Amino acid sequence: MKTEPIGSIPRPPALIGAIAAFQAGQITRDALDAEYSAALQDTVERFAATGSPVITDGEQTKPSFATYPLTGIDNLAPDGVVIPFADGHTRQLPRLTGGPFRYGVRSGQFTSTVRTYTTLPIKQAVISASALSLLYPAAVLPGYPQDVFLADLVDEAEADIRSAFNAGAFLVQIDFTEARLSLKLDPAGGLLRTFIDLNNRVLDRFTPGERQRLGVHVCPGSDRDSPHSLDVDYAGLLPELLQLNAGRFYLQMASERDKPRVLRIVQENLKPEQLVFIGVIDPINPAIESPQQVRDRILQAASILPVERLGTTDDCGFSPFADDTSTARETAFRKISARVEGTALAAQILGLDTVRA
Repeated sequence: MKTEPIGSIPRPPALIGAIAAFQAGQITRDALDAEYSAALQDTVERFAATGSPVITDGEQTKPSFATYPLTGIDNLAPDGVVIPFADGHTRQLPRLTGGPFRYGVRSGQFTSTVRTYTTLPIKQAVISASALSLLYPAAVLPGYPQDVFLADLVDEAEADIRSAFNAGAFLVQIDFTEARLSLKLDPAGGLLRTFIDLNNRVLDRFTPGERQRLGVHVCPGSDRDSPHSLDVDYAGLLPELLQLNAGRFYLQMASERDKPRVLRIVQENLKPEQLVFIGVIDPINPAIESPQQVRDRILQAASILPVERLGTTDDCGFSPFADDTSTARETAFRKISARVEGTALAAQILGLDTVRA
């Protein structure tokens, strides 16, 4: 049975402190880079120790899962779209001030770096084109209409994914956490359909074989132990989501209240060529799941979904923003270990191969 992580791992306190010190001008770039390297190496070693057949870089060197492509570009202002979370805190995206739009950093850079530390299969997370489409302001930018921006954005998103594959990524995961949030902003679903269409413009540039190594992750948000859209019904999202031309889907499920109902919606809409990875670990809950709990969640899903197209994952990343200290690093790796062990237990009962990529 396949099992994969989502991506982000809490940064070590030493790295968080070094980032703050560098921003305050108290340490050199070389000193900061040394902390990045130490955090990355430790992440890879601890991932391997869990027995995970696929690892990530834990997004240790990204400012956030969403804004890494914006590093070093200067046509942005800080007053963009605000994303509210359930506990009252917010995150704010930048606002594009002019064209053309180009990524400052591509994900292949992160893949190349982590490859120097491991020979295990690497999964690279990338941000969706739909999330970055929110950078464009409400008023039309002079000389840079929105349709031209979107064409540039699709080109850049494709190049970002290809950079990861070219650098040796075994899998690429598109983070589409704004999918569920879009239904909170527009319950009629028009915004979600716009997002689906835009992301399909990117996915359609890849061959069927390549799309089998491309996945899409959705969750209700996970920042400082708070979601942004857990109150949005999955029933409005899943039929549209599974219209995406991707081979793999990673769905938050551990924190879902009525799992059988949601699993039946997945079963009704899943296409023959699609794999679905259900979340069996809740990153927001500080309690560490036992392998037996994970096993039972898998067996419940296997009673509804076709076993040959079922895998396991975590509901969300553990720390998608670099300054999030709500989850301990040790807790994250213990939860990952429980997922790997629980998946192996379920695989034995179901008569499948043990955990694999």
